[in-house]
Amino acid sequence: MKAETDTTRIQVIDRAAALLDAIARYPEPISLKVLSAETGLHTSTAHRILSSLIDNRFVERDPAGRYRLGIHLLQLGVRLHNKIDLRSVALPYMEALRDQLNESVNLTLREGDVVVYIEKATPNRMMHVQQVVGSRAPLHVTAVGKLMLGAGSDDDIRSYAQRTNLPAYTRNTLSTLPQLLNVCQQAAQQGYALDNEEAEIGVGCIGVLIYDSTGRAVAGLSVSAPMERRQMAWVEAVQAAGKAISAQLGGG
Repeated sequence: MKAETDTTRIQVIDRAAALLDAIARYPEPISLKVLSAETGLHTSTAHRILSSLIDNRFVERDPAGRYRLGIHLLQLGVRLHNKIDLRSVALPYMEALRDQLNESVNLTLREGDVVVYIEKATPNRMMHVQQVVGSRAPLHVTAVGKLMLGAGSDDDIRSYAQRTNLPAYTRNTLSTLPQLLNVCQQAAQQGYALDNEEAEIGVGCIGVLIYDSTGRAVAGLSVSAPMERRQMAWVEAVQAAGKAISAQLGGG
């Protein structure tokens, strides 16, 4: 029974994909009759799947009852395009910074209350910090996360603290609101932030923000190293790389 259920679910996904592909082939909204013929689906089956796609904003139905691709697909496409563009723009600068410092360099995005690692450049040395692309970390335990919090208002930081309760990952994690407010405000003023073994004992980071043409912080750039190797002299190089990437995105 379970195998049949799984097969049915996969079949529904395949049929939904076929309907989306069929809609995408037409420049104008298309009728249910044509979609049924294009996909080989019975009209009642196509109508049922299209109704679900409409509920999830993947498809829209116009006043004449014809179908077109929905806004949610556009939003997902824009997000993917932005991420791909950001990674391709940033990677050469990340690799140059890695070669200059001989340490790991990371590119991150904010998603809600966490940062997500979307690209990395790692050095050719046996002992280095390794971040997995796709992994996540709370804002308050990362250098770039503190900057992202500092880019907002104090009320935003208070709301974050209330939502998350600031869980401690190490003895150095900022686990009280006054600490977090002070560090985030200072980071915003100086244009860089540190992770002093707050996410993982033995690992330190230096982070900066990357800005787009509207002046909005769209990503974070950081260098991570074993704490005994991290040097404050690297701040200037990390800031320069962040500014260079921002300039490529139209930022100041």
